[in-house]
Amino acid sequence: MRIDISFLPALAAAFMLVFARIAAMVMLMPGFGETNIPTRIKLAIALVLTLVILPLHRSDYNVDMTSLTPLIVLMLHEIVIGIVLGATARVTLSALQVAGSVIAQQLGLGFVTSVDPTQGQQGAVIGNFLTLLGLTLLFATDTHHLVIAALNDSYRIFSPGEFMSSGDVASLATQAFAAAFKIGMQLSAPFLVFGLVFNIGLGVLARLMPQMQVYFVGVPLSIFAGFLIFGAVLATMMTTFLNYFTGVLHQLIPGL
Repeated sequence: MRIDISFLPALAAAFMLVFARIAAMVMLMPGFGETNIPTRIKLAIALVLTLVILPLHRSDYNVDMTSLTPLIVLMLHEIVIGIVLGATARVTLSALQVAGSVIAQQLGLGFVTSVDPTQGQQGAVIGNFLTLLGLTLLFATDTHHLVIAALNDSYRIFSPGEFMSSGDVASLATQAFAAAFKIGMQLSAPFLVFGLVFNIGLGVLARLMPQMQVYFVGVPLSIFAGFLIFGAVLATMMTTFLNYFTGVLHQLIPGL
């Protein structure tokens, strides 16, 4: 009895190529790719997703095992695709940090910072809170399944061996950053209006009552009123963000 194992090198090469795309995306995905998650956990998630997706797209890889150079080039291409998909989702999440920074400035809390547990760097407290809340809602509403579905459907949009245009990548990156900044400003719009009206009122009050210490009166009132507005609009803000996040994924992978 003879067992044909000639297919194993090609299968192993296809596995590594699929793993390259998935691992690059997982390392940047919101929720899975955070700095405080152990690397072994990230690798385990990438391996599980690879084992699930490999049978679906094994036939898409025509690997030439006679030369190492085409295999390396194809692997680099798969890594770039994974980075583009993961970075797009990551930039989308940064809209909450933008909104939190603007809100903190309007409430007079811009100087209050803490370590962002998702990135391991300093950030505004309100921005960190919104980021954690956004991640929680992404998992609570199963929106992270759309990210995994986008990874699966990416083989239809970005077929293995078909190189991505650098112009398309640059356009996607520009649109992602612009959209994240735009939605961040839209989420913080009520606080921009509040800050403008409140500061104009303090300016008028300072002119009418020069002897009054406007700053010591205004800062507590600004924080108190700002948190009341924050509590009132928080649900609407997060609903808008979830719709935005889902819309970005549908725009990136129209088949979702």
